[in-house]
Amino acid sequence: MVNYATAAIDKTSVMRGLVSTKRVPLGSEVYNRLLETLYDEAAALDERRFDDWVAYLEQDLIYTAPLRLTRNGPNKDRDVVRTMKHFDENYGSILMRTGRLAKSAWAEDPPSRTRRFVTNVRVAESETAGEYEVVSYLYVERSRMDNPENETISAERRDVWRLVDGAYKLARREIIVDQSTLGMSNFAIFL
Repeated sequence: MVNYATAAIDKTSVMRGLVSTKRVPLGSEVYNRLLETLYDEAAALDERRFDDWVAYLEQDLIYTAPLRLTRNGPNKDRDVVRTMKHFDENYGSILMRTGRLAKSAWAEDPPSRTRRFVTNVRVAESETAGEYEVVSYLYVERSRMDNPENETISAERRDVWRLVDGAYKLARREIIVDQSTLGMSNFAIFL
């Protein structure tokens, strides 16, 4: 059964979790390479190696984080608002943001110290040859300045990774943050 969970009235446009039923088995070469790619991507971001991270991105990239609502009653599962977003990026805007972060961005001066934990990775073949749906959970610890309290955020990421010249490239990422009210002071970091 497919669960169409969205705050939008039209429930046909987006689904939770994997869409494809063509699961890629845990431990297979494709699964292991995609898992390794997710780990390497997290390390590049934690180490602020933005040029290395951008190398994982496709030029037709769509990178979004829709808002989350808290609902009850019959619509309690329709809690993701895709008409409003924390951010709505593409390859060009990512290049602009990483360029600023590499030099001096006010929101990240001094830069945050982050640690990304990627878990619960599920992979399925897409309808398009060479593309894979990858759903993962993300937990981020972020330390800012000399604050003894870390900020945290958790989310589900719904990705499409494309095999290009023997390497996997991120073509689409939707980040569903678990919080409806963010506990992080800003989204100057990438998820």
